[in-house]
Amino acid sequence: MYGSIARVPKMTFSLDDTTVETLRRTAERTRKPQSLIVREAIAQYATREELLPHAERERLLGVLRRMRQRHPTRPQSAVDRELQEIRRSRRTGWTRASR
Repeated sequence: MYGSIARVPKMTFSLDDTTVETLRRTAERTRKPQSLIVREAIAQYATREELLPHAERERLLGVLRRMRQRHPTRPQSAVDRELQEIRRSRRTGWTRASR
């Protein structure tokens, strides 16, 4: 990525003094260009933001908790037979036996 810097679009940002000083110190300490520090920081931020927000994660966990509290609608042996049938059908080309 660093070798292809000529094709990277140039951008202008306004940063507060504290952020500028932090960027400069980090670049000096790591011996990396400031632009690389910014790119890496944005990549890390984007990765973190792709995670579910706390409220959505809690909502989905609530759904899972409610599902776990439900009583089974059929015996485990029936579930095991169905899973075995599904596995067998996958190995033989996805044909499902009629009931």
